[in-house]
Amino acid sequence: MTLMLASVADADEALLVTRGGADIVDLKDPRRGAIGAVDIEVASHCVRAIGAAARISATLGDPPYEPEALAARARGLAALGVETLKLALDRASLERLAPTLAALARDVKLVGMLFADEAPDFDLIPEMAKLGFSGAMLDTRRKGAGRLLTHLDVARLEAFCARCRAAGLTAGLAGALEPPDIPRLLLVAPDVLGFRGALCVNRDRAGRIDGAAVALVRDLIPREGAPGAGADNVDWRLLGRGLVAEPETEDDLDRIFVHDFVIEADIGAYDFERGRRQRVAFDVEALVRRAGGELKDMRAIFSYDVILDAIRIVAAQGHHEFVETFAEAVAAIVLRHERASEVKIVVRKLDVIEGAVGVEMVRRRPGSAASPPPAQRAPGR
Repeated sequence: MTLMLASVADADEALLVTRGGADIVDLKDPRRGAIGAVDIEVASHCVRAIGAAARISATLGDPPYEPEALAARARGLAALGVETLKLALDRASLERLAPTLAALARDVKLVGMLFADEAPDFDLIPEMAKLGFSGAMLDTRRKGAGRLLTHLDVARLEAFCARCRAAGLTAGLAGALEPPDIPRLLLVAPDVLGFRGALCVNRDRAGRIDGAAVALVRDLIPREGAPGAGADNVDWRLLGRGLVAEPETEDDLDRIFVHDFVIEADIGAYDFERGRRQRVAFDVEALVRRAGGELKDMRAIFSYDVILDAIRIVAAQGHHEFVETFAEAVAAIVLRHERASEVKIVVRKLDVIEGAVGVEMVRRRPGSAASPPPAQRAPGR
């Protein structure tokens, strides 16, 4: 499950995002940059206002860090009730501060911040784990200079999350994220998605938080027990109002498509095909459950970027012997989306003959309206 982190500047904002459903309230001074240190008195007011209604994290400010001052600030915030503390790290600072960080990590949860716009070193992730860190997070340092996905593509973000999981750390993603980024980033299964600007009036991260913006972001991140947890034919927004939706029919479904998308991939069963990238073309159509209400924001939209990113993620995972396994992997990622009922994929290798060779397949979410009755299903491959 992915948690929603909302960065706040004071107790009023902390209450607003908590009531709006944020899982983690992150205390910072947005006027001071990506990890601007919050004033201790402000932090105290925020902790008292939130109580036990949400988890609380806070930033430790910008480097360079002096060991004694860093430890004192960390322990001061922890004494107030802040659960998780975030600090910016590179290899030099990690090595210099290692004894201090290892001691702190025994008493508080530490999250190391890496910056997508500063050539982040993913090899620091296992080093953080050795020191006892709780998690790692990717953010952007220079606000206004591009979103997280401007600097790192979804395949690199998937690699970051995978490295964190392998090291036993939680993986967080932030960095001028916008509502259309959310379904794309959910594909890589981060533990935390962090927001500030997207929650503010006019997307001004130094401005005040807007309750409607909080509601939009909250609704785009499935909560525990929502679709994907075993009840795919329920409209969970209706269920939240006490109304159980009827099982979906073909009339409830839209067809979202990507045609003639060409990407280079390492694919092929022959020895001469290994290490030799080939052009592969994709036609993908997804049947998705139509959202209720007006088509006015991302809550009603299934983004075609979900399909494109699924292809990019699989292409970046290394060598694939068969177009069939490539297509299966793409279908599995698309069907993670709570509204996807069926996906049809045509994969064509373009560099084998003058025309194309490939495979066409259809994969369905069990129990979806698009699925045939059990007796009619073809045997699995």
